[in-house]
Amino acid sequence: MKLSELADRPGARKVRRRVGRGIGSGKGKTAGRGVKGQKARSGVAVKGFEGGQMPLHRRLPKRGFKSLFAREFNEINLGRVQQAIDAGKLDAAATVDVEALVKAGILRRARDGVRLLGDGEIKAKVAFAVAGASKSAIAAVEQAGGSVTVLAPKAETGEAAA
Repeated sequence: MKLSELADRPGARKVRRRVGRGIGSGKGKTAGRGVKGQKARSGVAVKGFEGGQMPLHRRLPKRGFKSLFAREFNEINLGRVQQAIDAGKLDAAATVDVEALVKAGILRRARDGVRLLGDGEIKAKVAFAVAGASKSAIAAVEQAGGSVTVLAPKAETGEAAA
């Protein structure tokens, strides 16, 4: 095989059909759009239109809502924290909070805080300062001799000060 013999597999590259380029091309004049009507015109958007019948997205009931004030937490398991301590990325003597976890490369960004979950086991004596923690996580940390401080939620900027 030579470099000049390299080629795509048959059908891998499809040549774009140039429409409206004369009657001899086979796709001239109306360019394959038929004659007249809404779809023959430019700027047509009929996605979801069902010929006047009530469209599916309007027939189905509305469900649920998304809260404007919902906070998005990073969730981290105890086993992952223990791995980072064993690898030397986290200092067990210092308080483990969002900044420490981001700096250690365990979390990518801070978001609205960290929620500690109890999967895995922790052997090191660690002091946590987190936005939330499960009961099993708190029990496991305290059993290892550490402590968990649950921080107060940050005040929303949209709420009225009263």
